Amino acid sequence: MLLDDELPGLTYLKMMCEQIPELEVVKAFNSPEVFLSEMNNYDFDLCILDIEMPTMNGLQVANLLDSKLIIFTTAYKEYAVEAFDLDAVDYVRKPVKKERLQQAVAKALDRFRQKVPKKEFAQFNTDKGKAIVFFDQPAYIKTSEIDSRDKVVQMMDGSVLTLKNISFDKLQKILPAHSFCQINKKEMVALKTVQVFSFDEITTNIPTTPGSFLRLTLSEIYRENFLRKVQF
Repeated sequence: MLLDDELPGLTYLKMMCEQIPELEVVKAFNSPEVFLSEMNNYDFDLCILDIEMPTMNGLQVANLLDSKLIIFTTAYKEYAVEAFDLDAVDYVRKPVKKERLQQAVAKALDRFRQKVPKKEFAQFNTDKGKAIVFFDQPAYIKTSEIDSRDKVVQMMDGSVLTLKNISFDKLQKILPAHSFCQINKKEMVALKTVQVFSFDEITTNIPTTPGSFLRLTLSEIYRENFLRKVQF
């Protein structure tokens, strides 16, 4: 989440954040009051915020962000001590440079990894009852042709499992973001199965018939996210 009362600075910060593969900008705010009133509507781990704002400064806002990682941006150096008293990840002086922002994000990522235990599996409701699925097992996930609320998962070993009543949005929150990517409205793929890709097509290493491999459509609205993940 981003917060800066100056729109040009906020726009510039958002642009830089979108160029850092480890980040996904959930929402950008130019009002601390609106930010605080709406923040519980969003799932986020990191907040990058300005300190000097007219009605409520960033230090006051940070005090209300329970357990969230914080990176402060400001043109003023006199707030540094207070910022680190709040256990901020970093304190970046304006004008913000991309290289310096990347350093701060790397620190945040290290702290996030230490803070959150690494999950290797999740439990799902399936057509065979409750099942534990290890994250290294799914190769390809598609919307069921029988019931669009269900998702059919092809495993690395060729077996198939149907997940009951689950959306792709929910799956993306459960599965490791660096390992899976939705590529169109009806399909998601494990990135380790990708062999080659073009502007609108992905060829996987998942066999269909002898000598042939599964080919999938890469839709325009999912292309940028896919490219960001495979390049990272």
